[in-house]
Amino acid sequence: MEATTTPPAAESSNSERWLALIAIIIGAFVAILNNSLINVAIPKLMNVFGSTQDKIQWVLTGYMLASGIIIPISGFMGDRLGYKRFFIVAISVFTVGSLLCAVAWSDITLIFFRVIQGLGGGVIMPLSMAIIYKVMPREQIGTALGLWGISAMVAPAVGPTLSGYLIEWFNWRMLFIVSIPVSLFAILMAAVLLKETEVIKDKKFDTWGFILTAISAGTLLYALSQGQSKGWTSFEIVILMFISLMAALLLIWVETGRPDPLLNLSLLKNFTYSLSVASASLVTIGLFGGVFLTPIYLQNIQGMSAIDTGLLLMPQAIAMAIMMPIAGKLFDKIGVIPLGLVGLTILSVMTYELHTLTVQTPQAWLKTVLMIRGIGIGLCMMPLSTAGMNAVDPRQVGNASALSNLIRQVAASMGIAVLTSIMQNRTAMHVQHISDTITQETIGLNQVFPGSSGMSSLMGLIQLDALSRGIADTFLLSAVPVFICIPLVLLFKKRKAPAKPAEQ
Repeated sequence: MEATTTPPAAESSNSERWLALIAIIIGAFVAILNNSLINVAIPKLMNVFGSTQDKIQWVLTGYMLASGIIIPISGFMGDRLGYKRFFIVAISVFTVGSLLCAVAWSDITLIFFRVIQGLGGGVIMPLSMAIIYKVMPREQIGTALGLWGISAMVAPAVGPTLSGYLIEWFNWRMLFIVSIPVSLFAILMAAVLLKETEVIKDKKFDTWGFILTAISAGTLLYALSQGQSKGWTSFEIVILMFISLMAALLLIWVETGRPDPLLNLSLLKNFTYSLSVASASLVTIGLFGGVFLTPIYLQNIQGMSAIDTGLLLMPQAIAMAIMMPIAGKLFDKIGVIPLGLVGLTILSVMTYELHTLTVQTPQAWLKTVLMIRGIGIGLCMMPLSTAGMNAVDPRQVGNASALSNLIRQVAASMGIAVLTSIMQNRTAMHVQHISDTITQETIGLNQVFPGSSGMSSLMGLIQLDALSRGIADTFLLSAVPVFICIPLVLLFKKRKAPAKPAEQ
């Protein structure tokens, strides 16, 4: 099997491999960018279709659920069809979904077409990571993944600005139309430049594994997305969490000992891979804290538009884009530990610094902190993932990529759900605390704010100050998982000693 897997990388010239990498990066970038475009446009879509907040939110939820359900099959389909062929199929489905979304005539049709888009877009990231391992020589993997990582980190930062421009100067349909030519270009580049990988025609589909994975991941992701609005202790959310847990336990029982499982949970027995997935998931929670909290702070407290918010976040995106390939190149030379320690230290300290945010925080200071934070993200994120993937048998890279991407998606959803809950609870606590300390006697309310309009102005100021304090508290807590990762990075070294004795 290895003889048929390795030749594509060996046969291709170095320039062909790097051109093929461009096709992979474009495909991954357009899928992530499209989702970040839609995040900002939810209020606009609600107005266009006269929809409710709960209903239009399914434009995001439907895509997320479709992605979570489809990710586990990426390894099987890559082995069964060939990774090049399935990558092209995935981008094609995503492109058709984008076209259908652009011509949607109601909120229901848009939600349905977004599910189609998610079925294609969901597998693009795990597939593209697996393809890099299939076509690139091992000594260039770090550099290749560093370049590929730009798509995952920069697209969410570019999205708000681009979305704001498209909505202001064109209309909401352009949010989907803009993806189509880029996707078609990625399909053409992949078709021409990518070499097909080994196809395992006799591989059997693990039906029960797929059903149980879909139920467990789907119910968990839905519960995490709806828990805040419906209540974490509500009957619906508790039942969904219970179903997810039972399906996961049944999945472990069904897949244990199976020769070719859909989701290869035995990969978690590999210490380095498990350490990589755990640390990358913790960083993802801290990372998404910034992605989620910063726009809320800028738009709700400092009154910035979506366009201006995106422009303020741009230096952070540029810093990540510059550092990703540098980190990849350095990873090939010095390994994960030095990069992880430096990157995580920068990321954790800068995330901690954001707990000092107030209503009057200067934007120049915030931009500087976020830019330095972007350097930390660029240094640590890809090395942590790459170290785990490098520890896996080359024949299992498809399954390893699918499993790690699924776990990270759950971590991201969990992070956003937990941080949202913390932010709202802390904000409510601060509102109560400030209201209790401000009394008519201490500020002479009747003289300073005569009439009901003065009272409402005061309440508005209290709400604003409380929200800024709630966001600051949440930033403080979002730094905790990143701090936890710092000592974990040192454990990557432990596995090098047992690797020396040739026990095989």
